[in-house]
Amino acid sequence: MAKRMRAETAVRTADPKVKSLFGELVARWDPLAEGDEERREQSYVRKVRPQGPGQRCLADAIAQHSLAVALGPAGTGKTYLAVAAAVEALEEGNVARIVLSRPAVEAGENLGYLPGDMHEKLAPYLRPLYDALNDRLGAKRVRQLVADGTIEIAPIAYMRGRTLNNCFIVIDEAQNCTYGQIKMLLTRLGWHSTMVLTGDPDQSDLLNGMSGLADIARRLETVPGVAVVRLDERDIVRHPLVAEMLTVL
Repeated sequence: MAKRMRAETAVRTADPKVKSLFGELVARWDPLAEGDEERREQSYVRKVRPQGPGQRCLADAIAQHSLAVALGPAGTGKTYLAVAAAVEALEEGNVARIVLSRPAVEAGENLGYLPGDMHEKLAPYLRPLYDALNDRLGAKRVRQLVADGTIEIAPIAYMRGRTLNNCFIVIDEAQNCTYGQIKMLLTRLGWHSTMVLTGDPDQSDLLNGMSGLADIARRLETVPGVAVVRLDERDIVRHPLVAEMLTVL
C-alpha cells in the first residue's frame, strides 16, 4: 500500500498538468529575506540577537544605561527587545522584579465598559506585553511569576508615588502618555534599576498635541547617562511590506 501511494504521488508530481497553487510563491518569498539559518525563531534561543545596527544600538543602550528611550515605527522590535532584556536581567539575578506598564488607551475605538476585575479589564491592553513574556519564558512560568509578584504588569494610573528599586521597568506605548504622565513615570526609577521607555511618536491615539513622548525624548538627549535611540524603517523585522507601507503612509 505504501509503495502504491508513493508511486501515485510520483505520477502526480511528474504530470505537467498538475501544478502547486503555492509552489511558486513559497519558492520566491522568504520570511528571513536572506535565508540565513542562524536567524531562526528567537524563542528557541536563550538570548535575543539584534537583527540590525539600530536594534544593536538599542540593545547596547539598554545594557549600558539606567534609562533608555526607544523611538521608532511599528515592527522595529522596541517592546520585544526591552522585554527580552528584562527577562535576561531577571534570569541572571541582576534584578529582583520586572515591572511592565502600558497606558490603557484604545486605538480609535470605544469598547465601552469591559467586564471583570481590574486585571481582566486591562488584559486586552496588556496583551502585547504578555505575548513577549510568553515567547521568552513560556505561558506557565509567566503565570507563576505574575502570581508571586516577580513580574508585575501595572496600569500607568497606579504608578504615582512608587519607588521602584532593584527592578527592570518597561514603559510601553509611551506615545499615548501625556508629558506629565511620562515625567511621573521617569521619576519612579529607584536604586539598582533599569527603565526602558518605548513608543512611536507618529502613532499616538491621543488628541493632537497631547502626547509628550517626542518632547520628553528631545529634552533627555542632553542628559548624561540617558540613551535616546531612534529606529527607522530599516530596522523593521516584520513583513517587508510594513517598511514599504510606512514610507508612503
